[in-house]
Amino acid sequence: MKTTASLTAALCLIGGMAMAQDVVPGETFILNWDLDSDGIVTLAEATERRGDIFTTFDANEDGTLDATEFVALDEMRAMDMEANGMQQGMGMGRMKGRGMGQGMGQGHGRGRGMSMGFGPDDKGMQRGFVDGNGDGNVTREEFVGMAETWLGRMDRNSDGKVTIADFQR
Repeated sequence: MKTTASLTAALCLIGGMAMAQDVVPGETFILNWDLDSDGIVTLAEATERRGDIFTTFDANEDGTLDATEFVALDEMRAMDMEANGMQQGMGMGRMKGRGMGQGMGQGHGRGRGMSMGFGPDDKGMQRGFVDGNGDGNVTREEFVGMAETWLGRMDRNSDGKVTIADFQR
C-alpha cells in the first residue's frame, strides 16, 4: 500500500515539474490535485493528496513526520519551486516582477508556472504551519487536517473549491 501511494505521489511530483513550463497560473496545481479531472480541487481531493504526500515522506511508517523526514519533504518542495523558477515565499511565476520575488504581481503575483505539487500557498506545507501542537513532530492527523485551512487560503472566491479562476487576478 505504501509503495503504491509513494509511487503515485512521486510520479505526480516529477510529472508536475516537467509540465510546469509555460502553463496558465494554477494549471499545474489543478492537474496534480484534481483527482477526478473535473477542473475543481475539492476538500476531499486535497485531503486525499495530502495523505499521499504524508505517506510518501513517512519513511519509518510510524504515522509521524519527524525532523529528518520533514527535511526530505522540504527538499522536495525546494526542488519543485526551483524547477518552476520560484523562490520560497516569493512570487509565484517565472517572469521578473518589480518587488521581492519573481512574478507579474510585484513579487506577490502570478507569473507563468506554479508550484506543481504543493500549491501556490507554500506555507501550507511548512512544518510550523502543520505542527498543530508545536512539538516538532507532525502527525498524519495534523498534516492532513490542515487541508481545509490550506485549500481555503487558495479559494479566492470562497466557494469551497479551487479552480483555475482562483489563480487569476
